[in-house]
Amino acid sequence: MSPETVLQQVFGYSQFRGEQAAVIEAVCAGRSGLVIMPTGGGKSLCYQVPALLREGVAVVVSPLIALMQDQVAALQANGVRAACLNSSLSAAEQLHVEQAVEQGELDLLYCAPERLLQERCLNLLHGSRIALFAIDEAHCVSQWGHDFRPEYRDLARLVELFPAVPRLALTATADEPTRQEIRERLGLTDAPQFIGGFDRPNIRYRIAEKNQGRQQILSFIREHPGQAGIVYCLSRAGTDALAAWLNEQGVRALPYHAGLSSESRSFNQSRFLREDGLVMVATVAFGMGIDKPDIRFVAHLDMPASIEAYYQETGRAGRDGAPAEALMLYGLQDMVRRRQMLEGGEASEERRLLERRKLDALLGLCEVTSCRRQTLLRYFGDELPQPCGNCDTCLEPPQTFDGTVAAQKALSAVYRTGQRFGVAHLIDVLRGESTAKVQQFGHERLPTFGCGEEYSKTQWSAIFRQLVAMGLLSVDIAGFGGLRLGPDARAVLRGERALWLREPPRRRERRGSRIDRQQLVDAADENLFERLRLWRKDTADELGKPPYVIFHDATLAAIAALKPDSLEALGAVSGVGAKKLDTWGEEILAVLAAHSEA
Repeated sequence: MSPETVLQQVFGYSQFRGEQAAVIEAVCAGRSGLVIMPTGGGKSLCYQVPALLREGVAVVVSPLIALMQDQVAALQANGVRAACLNSSLSAAEQLHVEQAVEQGELDLLYCAPERLLQERCLNLLHGSRIALFAIDEAHCVSQWGHDFRPEYRDLARLVELFPAVPRLALTATADEPTRQEIRERLGLTDAPQFIGGFDRPNIRYRIAEKNQGRQQILSFIREHPGQAGIVYCLSRAGTDALAAWLNEQGVRALPYHAGLSSESRSFNQSRFLREDGLVMVATVAFGMGIDKPDIRFVAHLDMPASIEAYYQETGRAGRDGAPAEALMLYGLQDMVRRRQMLEGGEASEERRLLERRKLDALLGLCEVTSCRRQTLLRYFGDELPQPCGNCDTCLEPPQTFDGTVAAQKALSAVYRTGQRFGVAHLIDVLRGESTAKVQQFGHERLPTFGCGEEYSKTQWSAIFRQLVAMGLLSVDIAGFGGLRLGPDARAVLRGERALWLREPPRRRERRGSRIDRQQLVDAADENLFERLRLWRKDTADELGKPPYVIFHDATLAAIAALKPDSLEALGAVSGVGAKKLDTWGEEILAVLAAHSEA
């Protein structure tokens, strides 16, 4: 059987995308490789198709139990012999899976890294035929990655324990230092790299200054009525508080963070995966590998730690390829908190330096006045020739102004106050606010006192934030967030360098900001689409599985648009494989018939 036949008959797709065919050809030939593909780009098919073509069982290393369970359920729905080994299994269930491996009755076995390298599991694998090892979320191997996990480091042993078995490392997020360490750790230095690009053109990126953050998040959620989404917060307390407040505002929201019991986390995640229209409010403890394809939006109430984290977290939206949206709110206080967390940790100075650079790059993304997507992709070494037309800076180009004089005033205020005060006090000095703190230090006698009355506090805050982003000012973490002059500040103060800054955005109607279901399905087909979703929900509830395991929204939208009138025509719809056609084909045709008669 050819890879194309497996793709069509098992998974219901007519052709491979991007680098998929090249990866599959290499693995089927017994070669190893590193795969970099965006979330939703089809990484899983790169090992699932070879698993059905090569002799033996494919072992997939996955970091989360919930992810394993979802992928196994989706594979089983397609008629693939798949199972997982993890701590959620009873002793009897574990023995059943192990016997299936020994007897060659499985095509794919999902396993956590720490379970894989236990003596019992290694003995099982040594006594079985192994088709390949697939290491998912491979950036976890690297200490330079944004989500390093020590247990992943031990996977280097696979090279010596199973030298003849091909290894496929896969991730959506890896800059060059991370890729280099993945190759070194997993013995892939001589193996080919397959880089499918980082662009997610279906995601609209929006980044805005935080101003009444809760209300901004609520307004954003209300632009997506009845749709599933994730809101990320920095702290556990903030997560609980926002989830509770959203429920008070009529939004069905659930909290998720490491401080909850495992039962609560599991229950909330299960609800999010199985119910439509829920909002998950979470810390970064939630999300890696979440296989829910119809998440329509991701919001950040607080700045993430890096561009890699931002890309990974926003990438959970729109995995089905349909329109999705990402909103990040940020402010200078967010950056100060992030740097305090960084400096307060136990990382080496080398690691701190790297994290500082990553944070500076993220702040630069926030303040950029050109195409947001071009800046994001350039960070990963991926060039977009033209502005994307689907980010806030393309849809609403920011106004800029000659900010040289304003910058000189701000830098002078920092210098004359001793390079030890935070932005709030500096703004008071510039605006001539005779506060108790200003009087305490005698700053009302400085030449800069009152020299910046022409700008509001909000405008000065934006100016200071941009100066930090440009490296003209730095945050003194040891000095409790005080601002200090950067190495290039003197050139601005002397008038040797001109600066163009972004104007604070005015309140106005956003053009084309709303993403709604009409972009997924035409208005004429909306009613049929909803009927199909209702059938899918009832079917999923009966089976105790997430709805997307039955069919993705994109597949239901295609059925609603094409209205197939036979099993043969239904089988030609993208996403309808032979097993699903046999299982649910007649039921879908009955839904279509009932709709046409209504």
